[in-house]
This record gives sequence, C-alpha cells and structure tokens, in this order.
Amino acid sequence: MKKMSFDSKDFLVNQRRIVGDKNVITDAKKSAAYATGFRFGNGKVLAVITPSTLIELWRVAKICVEADVIMIMQAANTGLTGGSTPNGEYDRDVVIISTIQLQSLHLINEGKQVVSFPGSRLYELEKALEEYDREPHSVIGSSCIGASIVGGVCNNSGGALLQRGPAYTELALYARIDENQQLTLVNHLGIELGEEPEEILSKLENRRYTESDIEYPERLASDQEYQERVRDVDADTPSRFNNDSRRLYETSGCAGKLIVFAVRLDTFPKVKKEKVFYIGVNNTDTLTSLRRDILSGFKHLPVAGEYVHRSYFDVCEKYGKDSFIVIQKLGSENMPKLFSLKNKVDRFFNKLPMLPDNLSDKMLQAIAGLFPDHIPKKMRVYRDEYEHHLMLQMSDEGIEEAKEYLSQFFDQHEGEYFECSDDEGKRAFLNRFVAGGASKRYYALNPTFGELLSLDIALRRNETDWFETLPPEIDNLIETKLYTGHFMCHVMHQDYFLKKGVDAEKVKAQLLAFLDQKGAEYPAEHNVGQLYKAKEPLKKFYQESDPTNSLNPGIGKTEKGKYWNNSNSPL
Repeated sequence: MKKMSFDSKDFLVNQRRIVGDKNVITDAKKSAAYATGFRFGNGKVLAVITPSTLIELWRVAKICVEADVIMIMQAANTGLTGGSTPNGEYDRDVVIISTIQLQSLHLINEGKQVVSFPGSRLYELEKALEEYDREPHSVIGSSCIGASIVGGVCNNSGGALLQRGPAYTELALYARIDENQQLTLVNHLGIELGEEPEEILSKLENRRYTESDIEYPERLASDQEYQERVRDVDADTPSRFNNDSRRLYETSGCAGKLIVFAVRLDTFPKVKKEKVFYIGVNNTDTLTSLRRDILSGFKHLPVAGEYVHRSYFDVCEKYGKDSFIVIQKLGSENMPKLFSLKNKVDRFFNKLPMLPDNLSDKMLQAIAGLFPDHIPKKMRVYRDEYEHHLMLQMSDEGIEEAKEYLSQFFDQHEGEYFECSDDEGKRAFLNRFVAGGASKRYYALNPTFGELLSLDIALRRNETDWFETLPPEIDNLIETKLYTGHFMCHVMHQDYFLKKGVDAEKVKAQLLAFLDQKGAEYPAEHNVGQLYKAKEPLKKFYQESDPTNSLNPGIGKTEKGKYWNNSNSPL
C-alpha cells in the first residue's frame, strides 16, 4: 500500500466523528472478517467503516471522496468471487464501507413492492412479507447464507426461480462519483423526498413520506421479460449472465461501482400448493428432452429445476450436513451469525501453531456425524441407481400438468421419478443448496488436492451437450469434478479439484477457452468479482458508472488506477 498522500489520522478522526469510535475498525485482526471474502479475496485496508444511518453513509462517502480514498462497498460479504473485498495492491488507500447495520424494509402498495436499505437480507424480507402472503425475488439458495437484497441487485444474482429471473430494478437511490471527483445523489426511487441529499436520506430513513409521494413510473422493478426468454429453447445465447447488457442499468449489475442507499423491487404472490418431483436418469439426453418439452410446451412454468450430479450429491450430504441441520432446525437467519462465529474461531485457532489446520471444519464434521441420517431413503436409492438427478418444483395448476407429462414421458424414456412428500421435497432442495459450503469443506479436509477452481457458467439455451466432457489434456490435470446447477435456465456451477502442483490459472484459461468454443457465457450469476474478466459491455458500464475508478477498482480484472489508469502501483 502506498505512503499516505493525506493525513490518515485526521481522516480517521473525521470518520469517527461521524460513525463513532467502535464503527471505525483499523486493527488488522478485527478487520479480517470484512477484508476476507466468503470463498475468495483478501487484502489490506486502512479501515473498515460501518455507518448506522443513511446520512452517516453519505457523510462517510463524502470524506472518502475528498481524501481520494478508494471505497469498497460491502453488505453481507457472502459473494463467491471476491467482489466486495480488496485484492492485491492499489494506487490509493482503501477502506471498506460495510452497510450491514443499514437494515430497514419499507413495504409499499400493500406489500406488492419493497424499498430495501443496503444491509437488509432476503430472509428478513421473507418474514416481513408473510402477512401479505407474498415472497421476495429469491427464497432459496442465497437466502440460506444470509445474502443481502441490494447485493443481489448489484450482482444481477438469482434466477433459480424460473418465473422471476435474475434480480433487477430500475428504481433506486444511489450516489455516483462524477468525472470531476464530485459526489452526487441520484433519486430514481420513484418517491418524492425533496431536493438536498441529507433531506432526501432523512425523509427516507424516517419514512417521512406519504402514499401521495410514491410514484409508479414506467420503470421495471423486476425482470418481466424473463419467462418468455427462458422458454426460447432454440435460442443460440444463454438465458442470463452477468455480462448481458440488457440487464445493466444504474444499480443493477453495478458491482459496487455506485454507492447504493436503497432499491425498490417487486414482490411476488405465494403459491397455494407446491410439489417436488425427484427425477433420476443415467442418460443426459433424457434430461435434455425433458427440459425442452417443459420449457416450450408447459402452460405453467416450473418454480425451479435443480440439477445435481451423483458426485455432488455425495459431497453435499456428507460435507454439508451441519449446514443442512442448522438451516432445517434453526432457520437460515442464524447462518450469518454462525459463519461469523466460525471465522472468529478459525482466526483464533490459526494463531496456535500446535493445532492442526482446519480444526473448526473437522470439529463440525465430527459433530454432524453424530446426527441421524438426514437424506430420505428414496433419494438414497436414486443416488445408487442414477448418475443424474433433477428436482422439479411445480406449483398450483402446474402440479397436475407435470404429473400427466412425467408419467407419459417415463413410459418412453429411461429413468424414473417419484413425488416427494413436503418433507422430502424440502430436504432434497436443502441438500442441493448447501453445495457451496459443502464443496469448500470437502476441499479443506482433503489435503491431497491441489487448488480448487470453481466456475459459474451459462450455457446456450439450445445447448444439448450440456454435461461437460473435457479434452484429455485438461481432464488429466484434474483430480475430481463436481457438477450442479439451475438446469432449466442452463446455469451450471462446476468445481474442479486440481492435482497437486497444477497451475490453476493455466487450467482456468484452458477451461474458459473450451467454454468459449461452446458459446457459453461466464460468470452467470455470481458476478465477475476478482476471478473473471469483465467483457467490454460490462467494463464500459463500470467506466460510465464510476469514471474516476474510486469504487471497487480492479473488479472484473479491470484497471485499478485512478481514472482507469493501467498502472496499479502506488503513484
């Protein structure tokens, strides 16, 4: 990190005056929880600042802009690609601004829409909407690890729910640093809140606005074109991916290149009935035919269709068992606290050289083994008989449509299915959605592996060769592979456990070149972070959003220098 070009003591004193001493963290050990990503990313910071009001966030940002300090905006820090943590060296000093204390939800129009502050999480919105019998954009996957609502919008996340698509809105309140290093507040929230920044923020935070102040402009608060898009199974492009310029708009897809104070999103009616159909096959062509039939021919789209390969099934049920039990027994709202506790324990244990590596993972793994089997017997039978597993979730009228179709389909194709009870369906999906943490645990507890390489890819909608067969020159470098994904929209999550001594960057370059030949896009939903290169449309969007490159520089392997200078070294 470069030598201070300003008085760091004065800078920190001024920040403490705004947020209080306890909310400015300069101790490296204490800031590590913020400066280290959930799965990737780590770096040094001057401070971690945690404002507790929107006005504090505005004032903190103003001082950072005046001091020419880099800001990395962070909410729940649950990203998988290091998109909200520092990485390497920068030409200016870096602070993380954590918005985790800014947790507030305003339900408007009888719960049909929500205004979310940057620290609010999906599971909090789920609970708030219960009285309206409605749901947020995402209720599975990200909600299990406490992901924030605004983080989902900024990363174009989600899309597992076929009827809703990726997180998207054109209604937001945000700040932008312009070409002249001036911070401006932009109110596109569709709510009349005044003219001056602090007036706007105070009115919003204290809800000093009326129904008559709420406007309904012709701006989207969700991706209303997605159902039509995902049904087009003959299209030569993916249904959703982060570089898609169709869904880059102000805060949507900004990846921290804007300072987001609030977003306004649609909510969705809860279904009356749900049914999960568990499908097992050994021939990938069977699932290809099934997918095309359902998306192009069904009157009612599935709620979701989740794919798990047998190998990932095994890793999830063994190494994700503790997360499965916690979520099932205590609810997803407790996962962030437990992750935080685990990280603190890990940092303490790592100071003691006499203790083995990954002690907390080993302890949790041993404790999980004391609990009874959590996987339904029918699923275990399918695990032994079938290599490829699909969980098809239908709702309301779509349940009968699926029953009739599946009974006829499997009269003519290999494989079989069964209708899950409510408990079996919940367990099936939960075993799928502990995959990210389970893969990480599997890697941590198996020292024979080299590096772990994870890809998040979007295949073409018309792709039939969706199950990966790698050329020998790549395959021979890999110890084992795990495959899972959102099958109906062809978004796949693929983990590669490399052999010892293999260069992960070279393998990754080979894999991405292989995917390029197939017309795939990447990343699909976890954003570029520090792991993927932002393609030109996305990079241009970042440059327009943040012309001085003061917010999250280096994202998508772009330049880190001021005004997008190529040099990342200190000035």
